Amino acid sequence: MNRRTIRTMSRTTSGDQGDRDRTAVFEEHRDRLFGIAYRMLGSVADAEDLVQDAWLKWAGVDRPVDRPGAYLARTVTNLALNRLGSAAAQRERYVGPWLPEPLVRAPDVAEEVEQAESVSLAMLVVLESLSPLERAVFILREVFGYPHREIAETVGRSEQAVRQLSRRAASHVAARRPRFSASAEERRRITAEFMEACAGGDLHRMLASLAPDVVLWSDGGGKRQAALRPIVGPDKVARWILGVGARLGPAEVRPVLVNGRPGAVFAVGGEVDSVVAAEVFDGRIAAIHVIRNPDKLRHVRP
Repeated sequence: MNRRTIRTMSRTTSGDQGDRDRTAVFEEHRDRLFGIAYRMLGSVADAEDLVQDAWLKWAGVDRPVDRPGAYLARTVTNLALNRLGSAAAQRERYVGPWLPEPLVRAPDVAEEVEQAESVSLAMLVVLESLSPLERAVFILREVFGYPHREIAETVGRSEQAVRQLSRRAASHVAARRPRFSASAEERRRITAEFMEACAGGDLHRMLASLAPDVVLWSDGGGKRQAALRPIVGPDKVARWILGVGARLGPAEVRPVLVNGRPGAVFAVGGEVDSVVAAEVFDGRIAAIHVIRNPDKLRHVRP
């Protein structure tokens, strides 16, 4: 749900000062609510639905709320935990690697720095390996800095239990967190060179941009061509990309930020075919995420 929807609902339900104040409070916390929901679910559409549900609950509260931010965070977190119950069965039946729905933005250095690692595709895949409760505790604590006491109130556990969950989740993430280090400028330059090489079918330039142990994950959801397992090694990665490109034909390539990392949108005939993001380490591309499942690209404009 976007801001216009919220404002419209406020005007149509009541025009008094109280409703306008309530809308303003929700708007103040909206970005954080979406951030919690998206990191929990890995889905833009589901995160927007949860924010809308949180707004409806917030609009229906008929008593003063001392800490609106805490109340709204608790609402979204519990909605996400409920949603993850049904999502688990769907993930078990998923065809090939599962990747999150991409957050696609116009290239912007400030946003790249601001979003940093916590919303990268690689990090979201790691969070997916946590239990829903561990994921909620980790996101609230490590990403948004909520105190353990407040998280305990949110998830309905004791503070001691939350501290244990937090330690376990942090240890799990630390052991699996991808180690990519490069400046924003280096990431943009190397990724742009690689995307140009891909669009031009230049195998030599592609290989020169790839690390010796590069890994590519592709998500077609059984609806578009994708590898059922990660592809490892520069030659295999480059030839797989060229093979997909040959079947597509001429594509328009637009540089974008994908979850805070340099990437590109590939469009064919005015329709988005793929969103690609890259991670850079030691001057070369070490990881590539290719999202081709059309269900995950509905919100991306060509």
